Amino acid sequence: MTRRFRDTRFSEGRLEATSFIGRRRELEEAKALLATSRMVTLTGPGGAGKTRLAGEITRLAHRAYRDGVAVAELAPLNHNAAVAPVVAAALDISDQSKRSALDRLADFLQDKELLLVLDNCEHVLDEVSFLVDRLLAQAPGVRVMATSREPMGIAGESIYAIPPLSFPGPDEQVPFAQIEGFEAVALFVARARNVVPSFALDAATAPVVAQLCAQLDGMPLAIELATTRLRSLSTTQLLHRLDRRFQLLTQGDRTALPRQQTLRALIDWSYELCSESEQLLWRRLSVFPGNFDLDAVEEVCAFEALEPSEILDLLDSLVAKSILAVRREGEFLSYHQLVSIREYGQQLLIDAEETTSLRTRHFGHYLQLAESMVRQWCGPDQSRFLRTVRVNRPNFAAAFDWALSTPGEEKAAARLASLLRYQWVSGNFITEGRALLERIIDRQEDNASSDHASALWVAAWVSLIQGEHDAGADYARQCLSIAQRLGNGALAAHAEHWIALHKLFSGDLPGAIELYEQVAAAHARQGDTASQLTALFQLGMAEVLNDCPQRALDTCQLVIDRSEACGELWNRAYAHWISALSYWKLEQYDRASSEALASLRIQRESFQDGICIALSLEALQWITVSQGNFERSAELARAVDSVWSELGTSVQAFGPQMADASSRSRRLLHTALGREYSAPDRAPLSKAQALDYALGIESKLDSCAVPNPLTKKETEVAALVAQGLTNRSIAQRLVVSPRTIDGHVERILAKLGFTSRTQIAVWIAGQR
Repeated sequence: MTRRFRDTRFSEGRLEATSFIGRRRELEEAKALLATSRMVTLTGPGGAGKTRLAGEITRLAHRAYRDGVAVAELAPLNHNAAVAPVVAAALDISDQSKRSALDRLADFLQDKELLLVLDNCEHVLDEVSFLVDRLLAQAPGVRVMATSREPMGIAGESIYAIPPLSFPGPDEQVPFAQIEGFEAVALFVARARNVVPSFALDAATAPVVAQLCAQLDGMPLAIELATTRLRSLSTTQLLHRLDRRFQLLTQGDRTALPRQQTLRALIDWSYELCSESEQLLWRRLSVFPGNFDLDAVEEVCAFEALEPSEILDLLDSLVAKSILAVRREGEFLSYHQLVSIREYGQQLLIDAEETTSLRTRHFGHYLQLAESMVRQWCGPDQSRFLRTVRVNRPNFAAAFDWALSTPGEEKAAARLASLLRYQWVSGNFITEGRALLERIIDRQEDNASSDHASALWVAAWVSLIQGEHDAGADYARQCLSIAQRLGNGALAAHAEHWIALHKLFSGDLPGAIELYEQVAAAHARQGDTASQLTALFQLGMAEVLNDCPQRALDTCQLVIDRSEACGELWNRAYAHWISALSYWKLEQYDRASSEALASLRIQRESFQDGICIALSLEALQWITVSQGNFERSAELARAVDSVWSELGTSVQAFGPQMADASSRSRRLLHTALGREYSAPDRAPLSKAQALDYALGIESKLDSCAVPNPLTKKETEVAALVAQGLTNRSIAQRLVVSPRTIDGHVERILAKLGFTSRTQIAVWIAGQR
């Protein structure tokens, strides 16, 4: 059984509403190269259509690869940034282990047969070349297709240079009826009709359009940007203005400049056609390396010459002029810029004072976003918060880069890293979080600040979960020392919280119980309900492992009741897991199974938190062994082993009592089934597949080859989304409230790892 990847991000944004025109020869030649070479690089200048061609190739070729197609978008990375973590994230390889991202990536792919697409590589060529060389050597079934302005320059690379779209030559006498057969002309006409629906070629306009396409060098992006001006210019006016611009930039010899200069000339022209306010906003938007929303633009870019009240109209104008593209997720809109347009804005952002203000405001906005998430964490929006942080990873990375490179901002970096605590522990980015926290901790000049102390206790948390118990305890004790010097009770409670977890994981259960009781009370005094609930479920864990299952049940019921009251699910899922262990200890196996399944249902619908999934599967596997259901227990053992392997940790990290219970269960299973229990030739499972089997959605694991993680109702809603219906229309058809449909669509996007309704439509089509 194999998990298939099908990345549809190429169809997002402005691509989703436009047709793919021309490139038949290029498609066939590039596909032929992929059939004979394991490394193909599509090269060409910015705006040549490399990404769009790669997207069409993957759309046509994904069924040819047993494990499908995966796409890693490298454009948001800074120069020479680490590439392997981004590729691992694109493949949904959990970041829980201490190993490097490249090692985990190479091991994950070594038995896969898939096409890996690396998009926009030119600014990280060294990193990409090293990564590709390693993957090709270790993963014989993997083929790589890259898009870049430059080749990789590695052995075995096949280079395919993407030519311009075809257009009539200056001396060609083409009959009017045949001129639309040229690709550049066909693209121009199609995009012109998006702006002026009545646009059509005639005997007068056909030669003008042919000249326009020639002066634009047949570059797709240049043509698309040019056609937006047809809302206010005729084709003849457009031609005349383009001609003057190119002469100005090429000093009369247009053909002497590289095509990148031709694209820059067009962007110069587009820029100068904008108002001063539009130009100013264009420059300032270059501070965002990824998607951004209206609130972010108002907070970051509206100062001095730009008022917040102007932003919406200016954004609308830039969208109309194709300077910005829109991505829609239900009622939520975000914006993004093409890479070349963002780089152009960055080059014009030369005022040092303005740049400093922008970077400061950008950091401040995403700091406030993280603060809001933590402040409201103990409520019904936890899964949405985590999704928001994941979508904004490029912006958070840019914020950290600025803070760590700006003197005096180290404390702010420490504060932001500590606020993203739930991203690190629940969003499958533990290794990334720990590396960042350690980098920040090492660079703190003021080692006695509350921000430094906060970074220490979060570092303690992630280290303990990774199994680095001594390092975690050391961070917690450092935090406690600072808290005591500052007289900060809240910090002291956090420090002692993770010292208690160290005691639990080290087997000192009485000591852990005593400290957890004190910590829970301290969090309550501070009004920190989220931390109190976390301390309480961990207290329940210590109690059940200390052979006090009834006390643990009482503790967990308190967590469940308080979680239900505020709509919180994250701590509640863990409390259900502890309750399952408690009923198992009491030999009430049906109730134990019910609690474990309750935890897994929360994870399937809301979080996909790998740690909670693995622990709940462990509990369910122990329960089925105790019930004598050895066949199901063997399948659950396979499921939990797959999840632990994906996470890069094991049940041993959670203390000797957990490790012993797991070992006893496996010995009983092996005794009951003998050799039938071991099945090393069977493929590992994804978290989604393991969840589906445990919850009874799939009766056999071997039927989970292409899992559908959605419930029956969610699948019905997804099908209606694929038909193009709005949430309100779907609500009317299903006779429910629009808010209910909003929730369904949010969960569908979260479970599938998607960011747009178009991706849902493509996924639905692939399920049929």
